[in-house]
Amino acid sequence: MTADIRALETRALEFRKTILKMITKAGSGHPGGSLSAIDIITALYFHHMRHDPTKPLWPDRDRFVLSKGHACPAWYTVLAACGYFDAAHLWTLRELGSLLQGHPDMMRTPGVDMSTGSLGLGFSAAIGMALAGRRDGRPYRVYTLLGDGESQEGSIWEGVLFAAHYGLDNLTAVVDRNGLQQTGRTEDRIRLDPVADKWRAFNWDVQEIDGHDMGAILAALDRARQVTGRPQVIVARTVKGKGVSFVEGVVGFHGKALSATELTKALAEINGGPPAQSAG
Repeated sequence: MTADIRALETRALEFRKTILKMITKAGSGHPGGSLSAIDIITALYFHHMRHDPTKPLWPDRDRFVLSKGHACPAWYTVLAACGYFDAAHLWTLRELGSLLQGHPDMMRTPGVDMSTGSLGLGFSAAIGMALAGRRDGRPYRVYTLLGDGESQEGSIWEGVLFAAHYGLDNLTAVVDRNGLQQTGRTEDRIRLDPVADKWRAFNWDVQEIDGHDMGAILAALDRARQVTGRPQVIVARTVKGKGVSFVEGVVGFHGKALSATELTKALAEINGGPPAQSAG
């Protein structure tokens, strides 16, 4: 298991660099939330989910819905590494006609099961997939990644209630709890804490973890798979912009690409250099 963790950590480190390069080349995108989510998406696709890139529509594949669709650079990077499409497409992010638009498009991108971006709706779709799997007797599980700013949407809490009522134990949600949204701190906009207690009150199985600790992520996913009779949520405490000192916890990098100079400094830091003294 230690070797597996180290291999996943190495993958996630490389993915961080690719994410930043993609967004800088595109000149727009969402680096902060992509970097906070990449460890979780890496663990899902390279350790946990049953999926086959050669058969993207395999009926019994596990499903993943990126409800916080603006973090799609992280997802695209992982999908390319899995082999769902040629990695050359990564450098066409957000271009007109590209496979990889600014939000996931199930009609365009192999491996994407649900178009998302309008916050709150992806979670509802994931619940529908889980209910359909239950009723059709399919063995697949459904995983969905939510933003904490997104969790202020009323549709999220309607879905939480619905999934618990139907005992959808084939559904696991992960909340990317990085504490920031487009306009500032989540707690300054609409307070979420104690967020774990709220999910517990709706009869979900709840775990709270460090969302950048690969061992903790794997253990939480393994435990969730053993739960019966109710859906599971993993509240992953993360850092927006994780891995780049001058991006971490900075609201302005929610939806702003790094400049070429900033990218150079960020890549040097990810590669093991000292934290950048200035983002200039």
